[in-house]
Amino acid sequence: RGRPERKRRLMVALADITARRHNDRSHLARWVTVGLAAALAGVSVASLFVGATGLSPLALIGDFLAGRPLDLRARVVIVAIRLPRLTLGLLVGAALAVSGVVMQGLFRNPLADPGLVGVSAGAGLGAIMAIVLGGLLPPAIGAATGYALVPVAAFVGGWLSVIALYMVATRGGHTSVATMLLAGIALAALVGALSGILIYLADDAQLRTLTFWGLGSLAGATWGKVLAAAPLMLIGIFGAPFLARGLNGLALGEAAARHMGVDVQKLKRLAILLVAAAVGAAVAVSGGIGFVGIVVPHLLRLSTGPDHRYLLINSALLGAVILVLADMIARVVVAPAELPIGIVMAIIGGPFF
Repeated sequence: RGRPERKRRLMVALADITARRHNDRSHLARWVTVGLAAALAGVSVASLFVGATGLSPLALIGDFLAGRPLDLRARVVIVAIRLPRLTLGLLVGAALAVSGVVMQGLFRNPLADPGLVGVSAGAGLGAIMAIVLGGLLPPAIGAATGYALVPVAAFVGGWLSVIALYMVATRGGHTSVATMLLAGIALAALVGALSGILIYLADDAQLRTLTFWGLGSLAGATWGKVLAAAPLMLIGIFGAPFLARGLNGLALGEAAARHMGVDVQKLKRLAILLVAAAVGAAVAVSGGIGFVGIVVPHLLRLSTGPDHRYLLINSALLGAVILVLADMIARVVVAPAELPIGIVMAIIGGPFF
């Protein structure tokens, strides 16, 4: 009975030594959290006034201080268009960045991103099916679902992909991360083939819709979309920090993590479910937006270290800041038209990464 306890204490001591190597950056990480929170507040306010329809912040502040109500144009632009778009951008950016951190910690692979668990591929297939085959649905169903058909289909496709991968990778109550990685690659190939068939059958209007959905955008943000997707993304964003201790232990290997008292199987299951919920909802409402889940965690690891207690929180803040900034650029660079945000992220994220 004493030997396992000594072994456990040894592993805890080893983890403490590893943590002390990066402990000199914990103070920096806390200051980075404060700085990112301030930056997030700044870009959020700026986002409300940037766009093809120019609004003067000084004039609006003057009206507010004078007790004058907002005119109809300002109310429509800010409350009905830009505020739901800003909210969706904050949630999607934080969800993608946090999911990237969780996947990299779970797979212990710096190139891992949420696409490895099949969420993005499955969501893409669901969206393509809704766009190409949606016209075959009975008129009553089509009228009832309306604009929500594509997001709902994307979310269901992402979740079904994750369930399929989890069943393939789990044997005897143990989930193999390596098997899940390989199965995810195979699933992406299969889903790509099915998507190709549907794209081949699509007409010109459907092809245009598919192209713009795949490039990603927040242009269609409404309060209805925000309310539908926010709970799932918030579950992933606020649930991930509770996995920080387990992910820190998993960095030493599964055996070491078990000796430290981490329930590795439970950690894998929770991590996959949180990522599936957050990314499935994010992809469903914003389309394909890349690089957030890879660039943000790497940038923060370089500056503040790999401790997930700080990395997860800071990634949520920085992911939200980057996506809102990219959305602002997408709105003004070719105004009054608008670039898909996926293009902006690729132009910025590719060379930077």
